[in-house]
Amino acid sequence: MEQSLNIALYAVPAFLLLMTIEFIGYKLDKDPKPRRAGISARDTATSLSIYAIGRLTKSLDKFIELPIIVLAAALAPHTLPSSAWWVWALAIFLADFAYYAKHRMSHRVRLFWAAHSVHHSSERFNLSTAVRLPWLIPGSFLASVAYVPLALIGIPAWMIFVSQAVVLLFQYPIHTERIDRLPRPIEYVFNTPSHHRVHHGANNPYLDRNYGGILIIWDRLFGSYAEETERVRYGLTKNINTFNPLKANYYEFTGLLRDVRHARTWRGRIGYLLRPPGWCEPGTVEQPAETPEAAGQPAGVPVSV
Repeated sequence: MEQSLNIALYAVPAFLLLMTIEFIGYKLDKDPKPRRAGISARDTATSLSIYAIGRLTKSLDKFIELPIIVLAAALAPHTLPSSAWWVWALAIFLADFAYYAKHRMSHRVRLFWAAHSVHHSSERFNLSTAVRLPWLIPGSFLASVAYVPLALIGIPAWMIFVSQAVVLLFQYPIHTERIDRLPRPIEYVFNTPSHHRVHHGANNPYLDRNYGGILIIWDRLFGSYAEETERVRYGLTKNINTFNPLKANYYEFTGLLRDVRHARTWRGRIGYLLRPPGWCEPGTVEQPAETPEAAGQPAGVPVSV
């Protein structure tokens, strides 16, 4: 775990440098494309504030997540050698697949969406959006079960955390509108800025698409891939309209608690926790759906947002 924290810490200067380069690029662009959402000083300040608070609480977040993976590693019948290159390759490859599974759960289970929605709450898409990451959302650590299989096959727990950091760091530079399509072989295999713009889209046919971390092949294999074909509208289907980092971090979680509290039955309470965003208890007034599947429609069919 210490190695993964160090990687994130050492990456901060690179984050700031790339943000500066992106900002200068926008300033020097005399003919900005109308498709771009651009940069907002208040929005960037919100994202950076959320990140700064998150760095202070990261150790506690990891401390809560740690027992799940450490316990699984203790139950493994053997431990793979961390000195072997192929173990590192396997760890990063499987961590990327586990990230895909966890990311997909974060969109399809409202308890997990309560945390992940923070990352999608910006109506801009730039490098500052990449660091808008949630902190101290109760229950969100349960999504870490996606990494348990890695521990059970013998990958050391600390290596799993380092691999997680590698997968996350790869995604930082793809949070940008400054890079268009890359060569087709790269676009086919890897996650790219184009693919990730789709993921942050709040309009169909982009909702619940392109969950991949490093590789986009997981989305192609499991039917969650979408091409960037039209202008992307960033943010949520119902935007939070706040630049307060505390409100932005807990907005969806407080909404979740409110729905659970007002539910009439235990089935409804559990449904609000485990059903997709947008689900509502039968017999209540229908709420806007966050996802096409939650609205009862197949992906790609327009819904009112």
